[in-house]
Amino acid sequence: MAGEATIDEGARLAKRIALASVAIAVVVLGVKYAAYAVTGSVALFSDALESIVNVVAGLIALWAITISYKPADNDHPFGHTKAEYFSAVVEGVLIASAAVWILVEAWDAFRNPRIIEMPIVGLAINGVATVANFGWAMYLIRLSRAKRSPAFAADGRHLMADVVTSVGVIAGLGIATWTSIPVLDPILAAIVALNVLREGFKVVSHSLSSLMDQAMEPAEEAQVREIISSHAVGAIEVHDLRTRLSGRMIFIEFHLVVPSEMTVGASHVICDRIEEALAATFTTANIQIHVEPEEEAQATGIPVI
Repeated sequence: MAGEATIDEGARLAKRIALASVAIAVVVLGVKYAAYAVTGSVALFSDALESIVNVVAGLIALWAITISYKPADNDHPFGHTKAEYFSAVVEGVLIASAAVWILVEAWDAFRNPRIIEMPIVGLAINGVATVANFGWAMYLIRLSRAKRSPAFAADGRHLMADVVTSVGVIAGLGIATWTSIPVLDPILAAIVALNVLREGFKVVSHSLSSLMDQAMEPAEEAQVREIISSHAVGAIEVHDLRTRLSGRMIFIEFHLVVPSEMTVGASHVICDRIEEALAATFTTANIQIHVEPEEEAQATGIPVI
C-alpha cells in the first residue's frame, strides 16, 4: 500500500508540473507574440513560433505522463513508463516542423525586407518571456534528473534551447536595429531555424536511443557494482550484470554465485540485503537476481568485498 501511495503521489505531482508547463508556455507564447506584433520582426515571429511548439509539446507530455504512471497490468506487466519516450519523439518532430516554418518565413522576409517598428519595446517584451522560460527550464531539468522523467528532460532541454535562441534573437535584432540593415532580421531568423532543427534532432535521437533499452550511464552502473559488491557478503561473486532504462524505471539484473552448501534461506537473505541497498539509492529500480552455485563462478565476475 505504501508503494502504491508513493506512485499516486508521484503521478499527481507530475501532472501538476505538466499542467504548469502548459500554462507557462501559453503565457510565454502570448508575450512573445506581442513582441512580434509590436515590431513585425520575422526573427521575433520565429521565436514566438517555437513557443507554439512548447504549448503542444506540453500537452503531449501531460498525456504521456498520465499514461506512464498507470500501474502494470496483464498486457503491460512491466508498466507503461516508456510512454514518456514517445512524448519526447513527438516533441522533436514538432520542433523540426517549426524550424521548416521559420525558414519559409525567413525566406519571404529576405526577398521582401520589412521595416522593424518599435524595436526597443519589442525586445524588452521578448526579454521578459526569455527570463520566464529560463527559470522554468532550469526547474524542469533538475526535476527530470530527480524523477528520471524523459518527458520533463525533453521539455527542459527544449526550453533551454529556446532561451539560447531568444538571447540570440535579442542580440541580433539589436545589431540589426543599430546598423539599420533590415536583411539581418531574416538572416537571424534562418540561423534560429537551424538551431531549432539541431535541437529537434537531439531530442529525437536521445529518445530513440532510450527506446532501444539503453543501459545506465557508466558512472551510475559503476555505483551499482559498488553497492552489490559491498552488500553481497556471504556470496562468492556476481556476474552477467545488465541494466536498462525505461522512463523513470531502472531494470537491474544479475547472477549471484553462492557456496554450493548454502541454503535457499541464507541466499535469500543476501538477495534481500542487496535489493534494499540498491533500492535506497535507485528508488525506481526493478531488481532481478538469479542465484547460482559456486560451480558457475566466472573470473570476470564482480568480487564480493
